[in-house]
Order: sequence, then structure tokens, then C-alpha cells
Amino acid sequence: MIGPSTFSLALANETATANLMADLALLIGAGDVITLSGDLGAGKTAAARALIRYLADDPSIEVPSPTFTLAQSYDLPPFPLVHADLYRINDAMELEEIGLSPLPEGAVALIEWPERARGAMPPDRIDIALSHRPALGSTARAAEITGHGKAAGQVARLQALRQFLDSAGLIDANRERMPGDASTRSYARLFRDESAVILMNSPRRADGPAIYDGKSYSAAVHLAEDVKPFVAIANGLRDRGLSAPVIHHADLDAGFLITEDFGREGFVEGDPPRPIAERYEAATDMLADLHREVLPETLPLAPHITYKISVFDVDAMLVEIALMLEWYLPDRRVEPTNNLRAEFVMQWRDLLNKTAATPRTWVLRDFHSPNLIWLDERPGIRKVGVIDFQDAVLGSAAYDLVSLLQDARIDVPEQLEIALLTRYIKARHAADGTFDPAGFAETYAIMSAQRNTRLLGTFARLNRRDGKPQYLRHQPRIWTYLTRSLAHPALSGIRGWYADHVPAPAT
Repeated sequence: MIGPSTFSLALANETATANLMADLALLIGAGDVITLSGDLGAGKTAAARALIRYLADDPSIEVPSPTFTLAQSYDLPPFPLVHADLYRINDAMELEEIGLSPLPEGAVALIEWPERARGAMPPDRIDIALSHRPALGSTARAAEITGHGKAAGQVARLQALRQFLDSAGLIDANRERMPGDASTRSYARLFRDESAVILMNSPRRADGPAIYDGKSYSAAVHLAEDVKPFVAIANGLRDRGLSAPVIHHADLDAGFLITEDFGREGFVEGDPPRPIAERYEAATDMLADLHREVLPETLPLAPHITYKISVFDVDAMLVEIALMLEWYLPDRRVEPTNNLRAEFVMQWRDLLNKTAATPRTWVLRDFHSPNLIWLDERPGIRKVGVIDFQDAVLGSAAYDLVSLLQDARIDVPEQLEIALLTRYIKARHAADGTFDPAGFAETYAIMSAQRNTRLLGTFARLNRRDGKPQYLRHQPRIWTYLTRSLAHPALSGIRGWYADHVPAPAT
């Protein structure tokens, strides 16, 4: 049984309360329960309002006290939230009448006056007790924050985050929510005076079940376990004249970073979004420049500490594409037999062994529009700001080009893809006369098929296992890319297997 975790702090005013709730927002997820207790006027509704407005990324959203409605629901970008006020509840049995017993699944429950139904509160929860502190000022409050059960770790991390921000001189900075990604990382933009920086919360990745030869999925495919690879690769990219964020403050063990803010200027425009060709050209040139030289496999991280980049080996790539068998095909009502699985793996192993024989370089792995920022004031390829590379591995140069030119989240016209692939090949051949254009084009097709096969499975898993159905809308686009790559003569064998056994995604 995990014991509770508690810490206390003074809140000078409502801004301090809002900052506390913004910090808490970085650490919570669907299914979490947060209670707010204290006397009348202690600031419970102000704290609830601050949390909801932060998660909504809208400081003007109306957040009425639910004293009379008892419960108010909000469909917020990261997850639904239910804000309840139990002041008028006389018995825990009444919670069922207002839809709070059982608590709604897949939503955050934010509950004021929990003591009115104390016996109905779940064992895993965060309690925030607020009280007046008139000695510190008329608007001052004190907060005692306690995590019970599984939430004890969240409260301990909240305390560590607050200490990190204080040591960085940013405890009083204004917070702005930033969209997260499909991982456990979360981000906030911090403002102080006229400048902004990025806070990254990157907790150590929890190991999943050891189902891949004694390894979890993340270990088998070499995903970053902590924040250290981000720091090492960021420094390595900047050392080569490329634009990766400067690390201003770091707690490598806890997984907190304060980094340079590259701003908001992206690589797409319009609705629906489409590539800005000039910026995609610069990103293509950046990759060609990076891939011209032999890159080190070990990078300095801190004094007397180095980071060794993992190899994106054939076994890791096979584990990735097996996600299609495990998640996508069952979604399409196909249950592959053991013989079909064996055929799939055998054909893929032969293809991937070809790519393993090509020269290795840094594979940043998620080199696509959501992770690229346009830095117009910088010269040449330094205009391409890269912000996501902690899962970098050593592998084929074609992989990141596929990530860019077959963007999973936006449509890249085939004509533009071909033009930029040709641009990359010409740049590489001009720098190195031994560069093999035909061989690279074949590797590009194989890496495309591998990546898009994996994405079909990944997005099906995000929907079914993690409750993130929004990723399913990308599957038809991924299918289009996959169909393009399977048309290459080198993939004729696996193309036949897909034609016989893999149905197209639902539209």
C-alpha cells in the first residue's frame, strides 16, 4: 500500500493559485480525481476555475460555480472534466442522482466540498485543502496538497516540479498550456517580462509488460526512457550548426527541462493544412546536410557522462510493424493465423536486412510538421527548428525523409513528395559521387512501408488501448502513403501479402 504524499505552500494571490493549478494540470490525466476543501471564501472555486481555464487554453471561458447545478461538464482539449460542488449534498447516496456515483470514466473529476460525501471519495485521489492566511495579505491562501494511493506519485512530482521552477527563477512566471503528443510528456510556455521559455515535463517512462523477448515495447524499439537523450541530441545538433533548442535549466534525474522557445511559426498553412513548399525544401536540405557526414554514436551529456545512441536494428523494426498484426488487423476483423504471421515476419526480415546494410546516421524519428518550427530570422537551413528528437536512433538516412515527405497528419501531394525526394538525392549525390540514387530510392520505399505499417497499428492502439480516437482519422492518409511505397518493384512480394490479407481502413 502506497502511503500518502503531502506538501504545503503559501499562495500570495489568485495568480499564485492559478500557477499552482497550471502546474498540476501538467501531471493529471483522464480518470484522475481532485478534491478542493476549505471554508467558504477559501478559494476553492477560484482554483477550479483556474484549472479549467488553463486546460481549455481560454482565460475568458465562463466557469460558474456549480453550487446549484451540483455538477458541470466540460469537453476540454486533453480530456473531459466534471466540476462538482457537494455543498448541498446531505448523503453520499445522492451522488448517484447527479451522475457522480460511480464517477464518470475517462474524465477528470474536480470536486468541491468532498467532506459532504467523504465515504464516496475514491482511494486514489488528490486532495487540496485551502485556508485563509490574513497575516500574508487579504488575498493570501495556504494550500495543503495530499496524494492518496496511486496519486501519491503525482503529488510528489508536483512538489518536485515546483522546486525545479523555483530554482530556475520561474515560479512566478505566467503559464500557457501547450498541446501534448502521444507520449507521457507534457509542456507549458512560461512568460516572464517580454521573454518566453518552454517547460518540458518528461517523467521516466514506465516499463510495460515484458512481451518482446523479455523487454517492454518501449525498450524493444529503443524509445527514450528519460530526458537525457533529448539533451544529448539537442546539443549534438547545435554543435553541427543546426537549430535545436538551447537547454537553459535541467533536472536530468527528475525529467524537467527549461528550453529555448522557438515560437509558433509552423510548416503548414490553410484549412485543411497543407505544406508550405519553401519550408519543406529547407527541411529537406537540412536532412541532406546532416546526412553528408559520419555522425558519432556516442555524445557528451554532462561532465564525465556520455549518451550512446541505440541502433535501430531489424528486430526493433519488426516489433514496430507487428503492431499492425496486434491492433490494426483485429480492428478490421482479421485474425492472422500463425502461418500468416510467420510469412509476414519472414518477408519483412528480408527487406529490412537490406536497409540494415546501408550506412547509419542519426534518425531523429519524428521529423515531421508538428515537430518543426520556422525560424525566419536565421540563415539557410538554420531556419528549420527541430523540437522532438529524444527517440533518436542510428539507422537509415531515408527514414526521416519519409517522416517529412509522408507526413502522417497532413496530406503531402505526391508531386511535392517526388520533387523533394529528387532534391534530396541530387544534394547527396553532388556532395558524394559514390551516393547511389537508385539504392536510396529503394531504401526510401522500404522505410516508407515499414513506417506506415507501424503507424496503422500505433493509431489503432492509441484508439483502443489509450482512448484517443482522434488518431483514427489519419489512417486513410497513411494507407495512401503505404500504397505508394508498396508499388516499388523491391516490395512486390510483401505487396501481394498486403493485397491478400490487409483491408483498407474505415473511412
